Parts: sequence; structure tokens; C-alpha cells
Amino acid sequence: MRRPTPRPARGAARRQRGILARMRGGLSAWLTAHGRALLGSLGRLARMPLSALMTVGVLAISLALPALFLLMLQNVERLSADWDRGASLSVFLGLEVESSRVQELADEFAQRPPVQASTIIPPEQALEDFRRMAGMDEALDLLDENPLPAVIVLVPDPGLDAEALQVLGSEIEAEAEVDTVRLDLAWVERLQRISELLRRAVWLVAGLLGLTVVLVVGNTIRLAIQNRREEIVIAKLIGATDGFIRRPFLYEGLWYGLLGGLTAAALVGGVRLALAGPASELARLYQTGPILVGPGATGFGLLCLAGIALGLTGSWLAVGRHLAAIEPK
Repeated sequence: MRRPTPRPARGAARRQRGILARMRGGLSAWLTAHGRALLGSLGRLARMPLSALMTVGVLAISLALPALFLLMLQNVERLSADWDRGASLSVFLGLEVESSRVQELADEFAQRPPVQASTIIPPEQALEDFRRMAGMDEALDLLDENPLPAVIVLVPDPGLDAEALQVLGSEIEAEAEVDTVRLDLAWVERLQRISELLRRAVWLVAGLLGLTVVLVVGNTIRLAIQNRREEIVIAKLIGATDGFIRRPFLYEGLWYGLLGGLTAAALVGGVRLALAGPASELARLYQTGPILVGPGATGFGLLCLAGIALGLTGSWLAVGRHLAAIEPK
């Protein structure tokens, strides 16, 4: 008796199950191969601890130095932002402006968006302050009238940069009843320019040290390739692909970068802890908030990612250059 032919739907289901099984098998084999390469490269580092520790130490210092510079720059910029809050504009009015009009102008200036508050210094108070600071009582007593004008001190919003303050000062100085405007922010502007220069210098140093990490990892992987030259030749003779041979060296560079990043994060954290006590005492004396802020978990994570990226880059360049030169004769 003849067996019935399978239905098309059953045949399609079997083919689909077969495809899924092959995909799962291929994925399992791929994960197994990468897992072996990952653990095998870590085992090779463990078998030569002194050489691995020296390489990791060089990478950690190269990564920690720019991280410390950036941390220092961020703290300086945060402090300078707090100092900006003490900036003010001194608006000197004309001598002919009456006291009632001075109050109106102060209220008008205080309503402008960048201005937070305004304070009036009347001519009498200004003369008294000048008398106290200059010590010229006899000379000032000879004056028939007070030569000092009324002054309106404007406090801008916190965080307003020097350029915006200069624009505000120019707008106020254009008023008919304003004689001149003095911006008490020249030193803050200089500090901002210095911070910008330091920021560029830090990023240049970070780039050079990042290149150092790539070269160190590349040279280490090159030596590893040379030491395993015979093993690579035999693997190519029995049909191993370039990807199979390349994989352990790439993971070795990854381990170097990860360990270097973790060690660099530990160094940065140690330096911050070492400076925490003096920084807290300085903050207490100046009655300010914390003046030494760390990179946090995000900063440490970025440092480790940077180490991994540089380690993989160095190992990829070394493997791509030196592995192709090894061919069985």
C-alpha cells in the first residue's frame, strides 16, 4: 500500500523548523567560539602576570592623566560659574537726574530680563563711602556741593556670560540719563578665556595619551603574534580562517583596555579621596559648597569604555598589519 504524500503545509513547516534549528546551531557555535576566545585570551594574560601588569599600568596612567585634568577643569569652571554670580553693573547717572527719577530708572532697569535686582547708591552715601576709603576729609570739606552722581547697581541673572553682560551694559549706557556703565566682570572674562585655553590643551593631551594607549596595545599584540607565529602557521595549514585566528588577539586588546580603564578609574578615585579632606576644609573656610566634585559612575563608565575602544583599536591595527604577513610556506 502506498504511503500518502505529505501535505505542502507540513513540508513548509519542516523546512522552517530545519532553518530555525540551523540558525540556533550557528548562533550557539558562534557564541561558543567567541566565549572560548574571550576566556582563552584572559588565561594568556594570567599566565604572564608581570608583562600584563606593566602594560595595564602604562594604559591606566595614560587614561588617568587626561581624566584628572578634565576633572580639575570641570571643578574650576564650576567655581568660576559661582563667582559669576557676584558680577554686577554699576550705572552712573548724570548729575542733573533727580532722586525721584533715579528710583524710576532703578525699577525700569530691574524689569529687564537679564537683571535680577537693582540697588540705588545715592550721592550722599557715595560721598561718605569715598570719604571713608580715601581719607581726604579736609579736602572734601572744602567742596561747595557733592560732585558724585547717583549710582544704580544691577545684579544680573546667575550664569550670564561676559558677552551677554557687555551687551546689557551697552544697552543701558545708551539711555539719555546714563552717563557711563562700569562692568565689574573683566577678571571673570579673563578667567573664562583661560578656562577655554586649558580645555583645548587638556583635549590635546588626551588625544596624545590616547594615541599612546593605541601604540602600546598595538606593540603588545604584535609581540604576542610573533610569539605564536608557529601556532598561526599550523592553524592556517589546517584551514583556519583569518577571523578565527584574529579573534583571540582582538579580545586580548579588549582585556588590556578594560583592565587599564578600571585601574585608571581607581587611580582617579584615589586621587579624589586624597584631596577630599583639604578641599572640604577650604570650602568650610570660604563658606561655600563642595569645591571638589568627582566624575561619578557615568564618568568612570566612560573611562572604561574609552579604554576598551582604544585597546580594540590598537589590537585591530596590529593584527591587520602583522597577521597578513604570516603565511605557510
